[in-house]
Amino acid sequence: MPNVRKSFLTVFACSLGWALLFAVGSPAAAQIKLVGASQFNEDHAFTKTMRKFEELVQACYTDEPVEFEMHLNSELGLEKDYVGFMNQGISVDYAVASPAHMSTFSQMAPLMDMPFLFRDEDHWRKVLEADALKPVADDILEKADIRLLGYAGGGTRNVFANKPVTNMAELADLPIRMQGAPIWTRVFDALGAAPTVIAYDEVYNAIQTGVIAAGENEAAGVEQMKFYEVGPHLSLTKHAITIRPLLISNKTYQKLPEKLQSCIDEAGAEAGKHGREIESGEDSAKVKAMEEKGWLQTHEFTERDKMLDAATPVLEAYAEELGAGDVLKAIQAIQ
Repeated sequence: MPNVRKSFLTVFACSLGWALLFAVGSPAAAQIKLVGASQFNEDHAFTKTMRKFEELVQACYTDEPVEFEMHLNSELGLEKDYVGFMNQGISVDYAVASPAHMSTFSQMAPLMDMPFLFRDEDHWRKVLEADALKPVADDILEKADIRLLGYAGGGTRNVFANKPVTNMAELADLPIRMQGAPIWTRVFDALGAAPTVIAYDEVYNAIQTGVIAAGENEAAGVEQMKFYEVGPHLSLTKHAITIRPLLISNKTYQKLPEKLQSCIDEAGAEAGKHGREIESGEDSAKVKAMEEKGWLQTHEFTERDKMLDAATPVLEAYAEELGAGDVLKAIQAIQ
């Protein structure tokens, strides 16, 4: 009987050993998994940017399987949460997020969100292709431990109002809603408008009740929030073109094989470009569609050069405050 018992224990130990070997040493268990997060569904430009990133990484890196696990529709929180998670190296490995959410760590980050940072879409594209924002990306890496892999974005922000606004005289004293970042209020003060900070979800009622007469946003925001119902006049001020970086936690990145790191770097830059093409195209298409439906009427802003002249000293002073004066000069020098 003791021999039978001994034999049973031996077989059980061997079986357990093989089970552990397969659990730990099998390709499935050894597989690298990266977790992504998006506030939006599969149809949104940010999600499409990340899907392109995943596709390019998997095509480039074939040494071992890489699994991407994407959480959509704010399942893991909002963009500010993703940035916090990536800083800590937990929960989220990669995401697209507004530069504003990195300002907690990097003083230079808000430069990417300034109005009138770019003269036009062509200038915006050249700045990103020239990697002129590298000093800002380096500061974010150092202070937040987050890598900027590429730049999505491309939404153009314009003024929507309850009356036509086509020149500086019509912009003067215009009660207009601003987002909370101080540089926006400073710039629109310099333009002669009457900016006031109001919560985003209160803009519709504020225009409807006469508290303000205008706001500013990308076409997607105007459509989603139905701002065209209270502000049917879209003034093509083109005062900002968005930048939405594709990010990865540096804590995650440093744990990966060197070859996979190289693939991620290449894929991030290409995916960012893909995202810019999607969003800039969608933006103009949405404006055209709303105009064709009779929801809004577009107006050229005939004195945009005067807007730039008035805004430039404010932007330069703010960039110096951020420690990014040289970065702004480099951006302005790109033709």
